[in-house]
Amino acid sequence: MVRIIALLTLALGIAGCTSTVDTASRATPLDMPLTAETTAFQHSYAVEDVQVFVPESLSVSEANSFYPIADIVWRGDLFGDRHQQVEMLFEEAASLGAETLEGDIPVYVQLVVNRFHGVTERTRYSVGGSYHMVFEMTVYNAETGVAIEGPRMIDLNLPAPGGQAAIELERMGQTEKVRVVSYLTQQLFEQLGGNGTAPAIMAASS
Repeated sequence: MVRIIALLTLALGIAGCTSTVDTASRATPLDMPLTAETTAFQHSYAVEDVQVFVPESLSVSEANSFYPIADIVWRGDLFGDRHQQVEMLFEEAASLGAETLEGDIPVYVQLVVNRFHGVTERTRYSVGGSYHMVFEMTVYNAETGVAIEGPRMIDLNLPAPGGQAAIELERMGQTEKVRVVSYLTQQLFEQLGGNGTAPAIMAASS
């Protein structure tokens, strides 16, 4: 009996320690300081402006190979200044989605594009691929000019169907430019705290 009582006492002691450790570990995140990353979607933003920068240092390729080695590959516009074309894609998407947000904190947003790799004609009309977009986003308080979020790296991939599927999309009006702008509109809307579907996309689908 003495041994049984001793074992029961030991077991209860261990259970008590386990419970204490578990409770402490669950409470730890509540005591930790919140970072820009953890508070990214806790703000209610009223986006007054989105500034887009596409550095001239980003390399461009017009090669019609399957996968050109360059920072910018884009065929959704006629031949021209690809840096400017990519900048306009982001600006249009921001005006349709992010700049419709009407939260409590007035902000302006800075986007710096690091990579915009679409698909070439050869890829699009054969195997297909993806539009790979990488950019940094920083949110500033519009009244004080102080950064309140970021810079935060955002890495996006939009599938680019190939062959007959690409041709069918074109026939339905889903050009490369339409698809990329629509995708970026929704992504920027969500990244800045928007819930549901961006207003411009809802209007286009209705």
